[in-house]
Amino acid sequence: MLKLFTVVGARPQFIKAAAVSRVIKSHYLGDIEEKIIHTGQHFDDNMSKVFFDDLDIQFPHHNLAISGGHHGAMTGKMLEAIEFVLLKEKPDCVLVYGDTNSTLAGALAAAKLHIPVAHIEAGLRSFNMRMPEEINRVLSDRIAGQLFCPTQTAVDNLVAEGIVQNVHNVGDVMYDVSLFYRDTAQYVSNILADLKVTPKGFALATCHRAENTDDPSRLEGVLTALNYVATKMPVIFPLHPRTRKLINAAQLEKFVDKLIVTDPLPFLDMVLLEQNARLILTDSGGVQKEAYFYGVPCVTMRDETEWLETVNLGWNKLTGASAEAIAAAVESFLSSAPSQPDNQPYGDGHASEKILALILEKLR
Repeated sequence: MLKLFTVVGARPQFIKAAAVSRVIKSHYLGDIEEKIIHTGQHFDDNMSKVFFDDLDIQFPHHNLAISGGHHGAMTGKMLEAIEFVLLKEKPDCVLVYGDTNSTLAGALAAAKLHIPVAHIEAGLRSFNMRMPEEINRVLSDRIAGQLFCPTQTAVDNLVAEGIVQNVHNVGDVMYDVSLFYRDTAQYVSNILADLKVTPKGFALATCHRAENTDDPSRLEGVLTALNYVATKMPVIFPLHPRTRKLINAAQLEKFVDKLIVTDPLPFLDMVLLEQNARLILTDSGGVQKEAYFYGVPCVTMRDETEWLETVNLGWNKLTGASAEAIAAAVESFLSSAPSQPDNQPYGDGHASEKILALILEKLR
């Protein structure tokens, strides 16, 4: 039996890992033993434990409880702790997801021990090396033995960098997840009633990226724009703990008074809100893509995006943190909604099955 280790640490990784874990349980119980290392990067229960519960992921075998601090210190602590676990457990392969510090630490620890690394969501590029996520994903792609890309654009990015071996366009595991949970959320979540909003009668907003939260002027621009949207419809604003702290530090609390502010929400609550929002405003890579999956127009409050397909198809508008640009994008979507494309650029909803089949083929 092959021993597969999955390294996760942040909300998007829990969601992606759920898709792969579900296929292991349903198709490969006799072939694969999966163990999960949780770095602790998201330590708040609403940012981690609740996702394991909602997504029916096995509880982590190793919780490293590493969070906070500067990027180098956090990544270094994770690298040391993951290496200790891998030396003890000796897995056949390590799976890493996305572009967080946990991704890079897991990939580095495994590669230095000559344990095969599979990078899920490989090949994404913002072409902005000031972003910690860009550094993490570029380096992880360099040392991974198998690279599983969500789109052809991601494959093309790797080819342009000279990476062509063991590169696979399997589709997006997030699309797998959205298809699996969209109906479940309708029956399980009561969030619309709890927040007293009606389908297509509200906007959903998230903001957590350092490029916005660490710059008081950009953060004020985002919050000013959300206040503008709140004059047209209720704005639900699940607030990341770090964002809340920085809003207070910048003395911008008055800007959230007219918003429906909540703590970070359970996964199925977010799925239901995403499906029923009239509009989504975010700086999250995952949320902008989920908006597209559910056919909801999205304003991405960043200067660039890794998910160019959503922009090219008209479902996503890039605005940066300018309150005026965000407001203009909102008005554009409210006056004219895009149409659904004929072709789905993110695969057929079976990315997880393809990933595991390719991993087994290579290891055997």
